[in-house]
Amino acid sequence: MKTVKIVIERSKDHYSAYAENVEGIYGGGDTPGEAKQSVIEAIRLLKQYNDPKNIPAILKGKYTLVYRFDTESLLNYYKGVFTKSGLERITGVKQRQLYHYSSGLKKPRPAQTKKIQTALHQLGSELLAVEL
Repeated sequence: MKTVKIVIERSKDHYSAYAENVEGIYGGGDTPGEAKQSVIEAIRLLKQYNDPKNIPAILKGKYTLVYRFDTESLLNYYKGVFTKSGLERITGVKQRQLYHYSSGLKKPRPAQTKKIQTALHQLGSELLAVEL
């Protein structure tokens, strides 16, 4: 299946989103969720109002959207799901550092970003194996 890579990042006054590997797909909003919805709507409009020969090949047929967040945007998007103490427990990153990352006061080093990503992916894998 084809993958459309969507980057979501925080700017000074809002969140922006764009397709990393497809020309002409942009969105934005006051929250990461609004930016995601805006990009989905941009794809829908692109497909609806363009001649089929002008639609990028990746958007023809089945494709999946993959979101790449900067650390600040990710932590803010999921702040209602994950507490700083919960994230500290699964990532090993201190709450104070997570606060600095989520507020934009500091940017994590690549190793810290990878540590957070790996922990979240591991949690996701564990949750996928759960049956109720």
